[in-house]
Amino acid sequence: MSEAKLSKVEYVKIASHRLRGPVDAELNNGSDHFSEEGYQILKFHGIYQQDDRDVRKARKAQGLGPDYSFMIRVAIPGGVLTPEQYLALDRLADELGNATLRLTTRQAIQYHGVRKGGLKPLIQVLNRNLLTTLSACGDVVRNIVACPAPFVDRQRAELYRYAKALSERLKPKTRAYYEIWLDGERAASLEEAEPLYGDTYLPRKFKIGFAFPGDNCVDVYTQDIGIVPVMGEGGLEGFTLLVGGGLGQSHGAKETHPVLAKPLATVRPEQLFEVVEAIVKVQRDHGRRDDRKYSRMKYLVEAWGLERFRAEVERYVGYALPEARALEWLSGDDHLGWHPQGDGKLFFGLFVENGRVKENLRAAIREVVERFAPEVRLTAQQNLLFVGIDPSDQAALEAIFRDHGVALPGTLPLVVQNAMACPALPTCGLAITESERVMPQVIRQIDALLDRLGLKDGPIPHVRMTGCPNGCARPYSAEVGLVGRSLNSYTLYLGGSPLGTRLGEVYLDNVGREEIAARLEPVLEAYKRERREGEAFGDYCHRVGVKALQERFSDREASYGR
Repeated sequence: MSEAKLSKVEYVKIASHRLRGPVDAELNNGSDHFSEEGYQILKFHGIYQQDDRDVRKARKAQGLGPDYSFMIRVAIPGGVLTPEQYLALDRLADELGNATLRLTTRQAIQYHGVRKGGLKPLIQVLNRNLLTTLSACGDVVRNIVACPAPFVDRQRAELYRYAKALSERLKPKTRAYYEIWLDGERAASLEEAEPLYGDTYLPRKFKIGFAFPGDNCVDVYTQDIGIVPVMGEGGLEGFTLLVGGGLGQSHGAKETHPVLAKPLATVRPEQLFEVVEAIVKVQRDHGRRDDRKYSRMKYLVEAWGLERFRAEVERYVGYALPEARALEWLSGDDHLGWHPQGDGKLFFGLFVENGRVKENLRAAIREVVERFAPEVRLTAQQNLLFVGIDPSDQAALEAIFRDHGVALPGTLPLVVQNAMACPALPTCGLAITESERVMPQVIRQIDALLDRLGLKDGPIPHVRMTGCPNGCARPYSAEVGLVGRSLNSYTLYLGGSPLGTRLGEVYLDNVGREEIAARLEPVLEAYKRERREGEAFGDYCHRVGVKALQERFSDREASYGR
């Protein structure tokens, strides 16, 4: 592709000398922030420059610039942490962050409110605890997610080992991260060149997820590459690969849209790494670099078609790929509550509302980890699993959470436990409107509606909200999706599958935040009357048709004057 067709960010990547400049020069220049070029390269180091949008106007009126701070994302393959690592992460929240931890939908942990001078000390503490922020963001393969349920059998253990090994293989090889943040530590063992990524890395971010057969808690169809093991009587037989998923879109760019991944092939275990690497290379060499709105791999797969894409991957690996085996799914829910692991121990899944660990919840988790020393696992639905609990400690663990006023799974409404929201305002620079801060109120209004309609005796819908159309909380694959449209206004999507295998469709646009529950009411009433036995709300909306529901309730919608 000619230079004239490269986007501005591509030039920034080329000029960075493999992710060094201008971050290296600007880190200690006395400013409280980085330049635009520095901001772009910081992402590859797992850092986003942000400012407090709540005070932006007031500061401008006072002749002040933005109140800059930084979000740091810790990449944790498969979401697995030792108790010592979790406690180190917890301490950093007070020492250098805003006293909270944020669990993400990619099994990572984010810090918010870190000042520029705290970046290097924070990353150095992480490194001493064998943790990194490298490639948690940026135009690279990001944190690889995997089903975290720790059932103790060989297949589950293999799933995590493959995810961790693949993550290491796909990390950038540049020395820049170690030179800038760790004073050169480990730099000598790394390559100066980028054998996988080259000088311009990938056209855009790239996401990979491992799902366990039948268990789609990671939303495997929303990944650039979804990986599902094939199990036989003798154990692991191979992996089915899905390609081209991605949920981001942009208002005003009609050709952007969410897409679910499509089955590409089923490969033998020993082929997995080279085939995945070949898929990444195809995107590296052929993904669009002229317009970042269209640079995700989903648009390349769409433009070429699956057959041409497969042929190109086959050319890179040098052999034909077999057809993909059919997949079946039993559940898409998170693993909350108590479960036997299969080795005499238990694991406990704790609901963390919108992934924000703070105040009494944070204190309770810290006490549990200090007392029982469980392995801690993050889920792709922003919750926590405590692994390896002795059955004799079950009551004591629950008592700690109760003593801190933390609600246990089963004591909260299911619609609340099934919900997710992205951080959005006040820190996310892309947010159009609120998400995390308003979701607790919105979801409880929906819960009250379900209660009033007598709809708590069957499947409870999954509701997800984002403050912009990028879709970080995966609203497009939810049964009810709420996507920020403008200030205090959302686009309402219906008809996604509770198994994560189908996208929702636009039901209403520009729905005011205070009206969300009321606008859902006629559809929920119809669902109550017309649902089939055991039918989920999203499946009902899909069966009847979202457009048919629009037409049926158009008169009622007219009363809102929109």
